[in-house]
Amino acid sequence: MSDFLPSTIQISYLVAVTLFILGLKQMSSPATARQGNLLGAVGMLIAIVATLLDQQVVNYETIAVGIILGSIIGTVMAQKVEMTAMPQMVGLLNGFGGAASMLVAMGEFWRYLYIPESLPVDSNIVVLLGVLIGGITLTGSLVAFAKLQELMTGAPITFPLQQPVNAFLFLGFLAGSGYLLVYPEDPKVFLVLVALSLILGVMFVIPIGGGDMPVVISLLNSYSGIAAAVAGFIVMNNMLIIAGALVGASGIILTQIMCKAMNRSLLNVLFAAFGTGGGTSAGSGSNIEKVVRSIDPEESAMMLGYARSVVIVPGYGMAVAQAQHAVRELADQLDRLGVEVKYAIHPVAGRMPGHMNVLLAEANVPYPQLYDMDDVNPLFEQTDVALVIGANDVVNPAARHDSGSPIYGMPILDVDRAKHTIVIKRGMSTGFAGVDNELFYKDKTMMLFGSAKDVVAKLVSEVKQL
Repeated sequence: MSDFLPSTIQISYLVAVTLFILGLKQMSSPATARQGNLLGAVGMLIAIVATLLDQQVVNYETIAVGIILGSIIGTVMAQKVEMTAMPQMVGLLNGFGGAASMLVAMGEFWRYLYIPESLPVDSNIVVLLGVLIGGITLTGSLVAFAKLQELMTGAPITFPLQQPVNAFLFLGFLAGSGYLLVYPEDPKVFLVLVALSLILGVMFVIPIGGGDMPVVISLLNSYSGIAAAVAGFIVMNNMLIIAGALVGASGIILTQIMCKAMNRSLLNVLFAAFGTGGGTSAGSGSNIEKVVRSIDPEESAMMLGYARSVVIVPGYGMAVAQAQHAVRELADQLDRLGVEVKYAIHPVAGRMPGHMNVLLAEANVPYPQLYDMDDVNPLFEQTDVALVIGANDVVNPAARHDSGSPIYGMPILDVDRAKHTIVIKRGMSTGFAGVDNELFYKDKTMMLFGSAKDVVAKLVSEVKQL
């Protein structure tokens, strides 16, 4: 029996890993994302049960209390958090993952203080990595949460000699780590390193603007996975190592996708303090006549209702106004009139990867109507009306030709190539890049001013009368 149990645990881990991989694969498509999420959850349940059967577990009572409390907190969060606040929740959960890994590393260090053996060098290195990555993930995620929740400014926070200060803090951590490798039983130095890792996490995120949060969240997600893998090496758990590696790798891949979608390098996102907003680029739109053509809901409804094809382009403004349900109702009314409706999704629209997909899924928008940027762009020339709801930089034509614009080269949705474009927006403010949008002044563009939710509701009412 004693030989059978470890074998069963390892087989269970193999099954769990398989479910994780299959789940990740299915999460690549909105149509199968829910099933993929379920497979991942089942895999995690199997992994937890198998771990609880491990003979190394010495206190089931404490574990049971943790599971119960965690389950209650998780259930409440899932029920209470609005879909529009999902980016904040993801950022917070990333922080929890980092905290867990850091606590495992701290626990391993403290365990060796109370036994005759000294902490081996290889184990010491892993513990220090757990502290560094876990601490950065924890506080970095908390800052990202605070920015997204508007508990602190979303603009980049910079100060003179910021990068040298960060370098000094990191070198301090390396120096302290070197000391602990020689003298591994010094708790004061270890606590200083814990504090440095937490400070580095804050310093890592504060200079990043709110518009770059999609990239930051995906990167922190990767960090949480790497931290989990490090924790797996600390406790010698193969399941934790593999699961952490999967999360870390997928997070890095997603980060690269986000950077490509913004035509920016990761270093530029992390250190350029991009996205201060509030200004107008001298290059963007400076050579065009800035004439704004407005339209009212009644005229807009007629254009939409009598069109053959409509492409809806959701953006952050739709998320802020929580207009996704009204948008779905509008699409249903247009479908009733025989209008072909599609949704164009830009990879970095919103505040986290897949933000628009999540919001539209909440409103039960049919998955086949969701089109990625590369798939929908060739269709705009045959589109009668492109309806832009709260999107800005991701539809700015300046990205294609204005070399002086900070968004130059960024792949955009080609809404300006549609026969007509209606833009729903509160005003003429710039996007997070701080540049004027050429689309607003195009001959074929009509501006429909107002809150997205209120304006779309008026459109629904008008379309119903057609």
